[in-house]
Amino acid sequence: MVKWSTSVRETFSRKEDPTVTDQRKQDFMQDQTLKFLLRRFEEAGISPKHKLGQNFLMDQNLLKLVVRSADIQPTDIILEVGTGTGGLTVQMAPLARHVITVELDPQLFQLAGEELFSCENVTMLNQDILKNKNRLNPVVMEQIDSLRAQYPDADLKLVANLPYSVATPIMTNLLALPDPPRSMTVLIQKEVGERMMAEPNTKDYGALSLWCQCQADVRIVRIIPPGVFFPPPKVYSAIVHLEYRPEKRAKVTDLHRWHDFIRAMFFHRRKFLRSELISCFKNQLEKSDVDLILEKMGLKPETRAEQLDLETMLKLCDTSYEIAEAKKNA
Repeated sequence: MVKWSTSVRETFSRKEDPTVTDQRKQDFMQDQTLKFLLRRFEEAGISPKHKLGQNFLMDQNLLKLVVRSADIQPTDIILEVGTGTGGLTVQMAPLARHVITVELDPQLFQLAGEELFSCENVTMLNQDILKNKNRLNPVVMEQIDSLRAQYPDADLKLVANLPYSVATPIMTNLLALPDPPRSMTVLIQKEVGERMMAEPNTKDYGALSLWCQCQADVRIVRIIPPGVFFPPPKVYSAIVHLEYRPEKRAKVTDLHRWHDFIRAMFFHRRKFLRSELISCFKNQLEKSDVDLILEKMGLKPETRAEQLDLETMLKLCDTSYEIAEAKKNA
């Protein structure tokens, strides 16, 4: 059964004939059309909130594509961020061991709870997934950690239609975990997906590209037009799939240090690499040290960070910190 706090559970107490529950759930799984959404919103007295990035996918085939792309297994623990009306949640619940679904909007939380009441393996949280831009909400993490401890054989997977404004911090913070999700299958802004899988010497290549690609294989499953959402966003979306690769992360000497390094290297992306390194290691390296590093790696001072591939950036990061540490201990 869906798990809530006691007060929320009392709010969702059922008075209807329990024999109609299965049919109601089946109808709900098949009916996420505009007509259905408008009716449910009118019944609940709510409307989509632009500031929360609420865009509801109306195409059942695309919802099913998200689920198929996630390759949900019976042992999986699924994290969904943005429950919405529960349309995606109710499709995932029969496939997974457990679904933790997080919804910030209290009105949507209640609306979805009415539809998901009979799902026995769903935990609903009326929370913000983020504590702040650089940290996940401890309340949500406690739920995840508890389930992972209970089912040590389970893989954690993120499957969600993410609000555009928080998609990047959610995914980057999840990748920073000691044991990140086995995969992430998300509906996000197309441009963000393109940045995640961008290659050197392209306008989209940057810190986000390196952060994702140093830990995962990234692919765009499908480009999604605005018209399949209600209300339609102003931009195209994409179903993006990230598959975590531990062997890739193993090549990163220090994940926290790497994160800071790539952010610094692309802080002013048109500046030359020499200038970026001098700024990044201010009070740690002299200009002559930076010149020595570039010479050692065969890089010209006028090279830009956007020209360097993942392997070169990893080596540059390690070399720079090694020399800085050696100077500190000299």
